Amino acid sequence: MKRLLVLLTLLASCAKPQPNEPVGGVFEVYRDRSVPIGSALNFSTDRYAGTWYEVARYPVPFETGCVGVTAEYAALPDGGLSVTNTCRTPEGTIRSTIKGRADVVGPGRLKVSFDSIPFPADYWVLWIDEGYRTAVVGAPNGRSGWILNRDPNIPADRLKAAREVLEFNGYDLGRLVKVAQ
Repeated sequence: MKRLLVLLTLLASCAKPQPNEPVGGVFEVYRDRSVPIGSALNFSTDRYAGTWYEVARYPVPFETGCVGVTAEYAALPDGGLSVTNTCRTPEGTIRSTIKGRADVVGPGRLKVSFDSIPFPADYWVLWIDEGYRTAVVGAPNGRSGWILNRDPNIPADRLKAAREVLEFNGYDLGRLVKVAQ
């Protein structure tokens, strides 16, 4: 019975592969969507709250030219998270900030809505280390992905682990770019 419960839990953490429909527009697809994608079953909004530094990402139009990117999360009384993303110029000045909220829709699965964007986005925490120091975030549609760290300098072992998680979830590591902090 215990094995069955573990198997069902693992299966529940995997999303059904999505069809590879044309993307259109300016968003590219960075992952093979025929590969099942899983989210972190051990996710805690309280532990996730705080500042995260973006150390690597897949290029998305809204972050073009951004360096020193941070994401600040704060736990909300209803179980969600407030979100503030900040983009800096290479000179270190703040170029833009966007605020929103993230609602938990499953283990490690967030639906993120930003004030100035009319549609929410799937934001899945694919992996987070036990100490909540490094996280890998992606989207089932494969149009985005990030490696986040509590400190601007990520240790080599956690960077390697984060890259392995992306690859396991079907992401093309050759298109992942390092973000200057």
